[in-house]
Amino acid sequence: MKKQWRVGIIGATGMVGQRFVLLLANHPWFKVTCLAASKRSAGQTYHSALDGRWRMEEEMPANIAQMSIHDANDIDAIAPLVDFVFCAVSLEKNETRELEEAYARAGVPVVSNNSACRGLEDVPMIIPEINADHLAAIEKQKERLGGKGGFIVVKPNCSIQSYVPALHPLRYFGIEKISVCTYQAISGAGKSFETWPEMVDNVIPYIGGEEEKSEQEPLKVWGQMYDGVIQNAQTPLISAQCLRVPVTDGHMAAVSVSFRNKPTKEQILECWQEDVRTLPQELQLPSAASPYLKYFEENNRPQTKLDRNLSNGMGISIGRLREDKIFDYRFVCLSHNTLRGAAGGAVETAELLCKLNYIKGEKES
Repeated sequence: MKKQWRVGIIGATGMVGQRFVLLLANHPWFKVTCLAASKRSAGQTYHSALDGRWRMEEEMPANIAQMSIHDANDIDAIAPLVDFVFCAVSLEKNETRELEEAYARAGVPVVSNNSACRGLEDVPMIIPEINADHLAAIEKQKERLGGKGGFIVVKPNCSIQSYVPALHPLRYFGIEKISVCTYQAISGAGKSFETWPEMVDNVIPYIGGEEEKSEQEPLKVWGQMYDGVIQNAQTPLISAQCLRVPVTDGHMAAVSVSFRNKPTKEQILECWQEDVRTLPQELQLPSAASPYLKYFEENNRPQTKLDRNLSNGMGISIGRLREDKIFDYRFVCLSHNTLRGAAGGAVETAELLCKLNYIKGEKES
């Protein structure tokens, strides 16, 4: 006997929704039983609704192409079809929060790719390798939302997931200050070069709201549980700049960091060993990266084109560790923004929730 979970994708026609479709088409634990999008797509097959708008390199999975799309707001119809949903909608922040909380109040767990609920103290914002203990806040959240069994768990912004995993094991040395500049792919804006030709041969030094997220969200990830909710960390001090660059996939970060107790270079590299095992590896989650962290000795690595797919896009590539004249050290990091940073990170979070019995599935022989 093994467990299987019925899964819905809310916002299935967007770029992140399309990535969810690919990741879940042959998932060993999850079966897609519902696709939902805006009212204008409702009633169409997935293939018809995306005519000319399928942005993935891989072909649309045949077992999903002919599924009918539901109206994302028709929660009464969707709830009986699923054990939980992934949410990746393109709505205003207040509308997204209302929609996700409506699903939760209807008893449907939500694993969200959206930012609307990230700042709430009873909503865990999870990087599975780092802060699974924050899932304890779900009980407080259920009380607030009516106690019917539904809840919301979110993944962090894609911009922080290239460098926070690399910094996390270094917190032992007392990180005091971080300066980071991220170089972010156009898929992070839901775009391709065909739909955003002005990005060709161009860099845009502004991404709305991204720098604030990059400075604030790590403090929640590194926060502590207090009285059943998450209390953000007060340190380190983080300064971020975020640039959009002409790359299809992959967010790179240039990081400078100061410590209370400065480690040696050898101590840092020891923290980044490829055989490091975190909770997802110990639980043998299907999406767990192996290796999770990989340090490149070559001066010209990591490179976006060569290294973004490390560990099926779930690994973090690191390189160019050296001492800094203002901070203690500097280095560069890279992650795949629609895999580790978006849909893949959400899928791994859902696997964690299922493995720890926060989401109940059904047994099959």
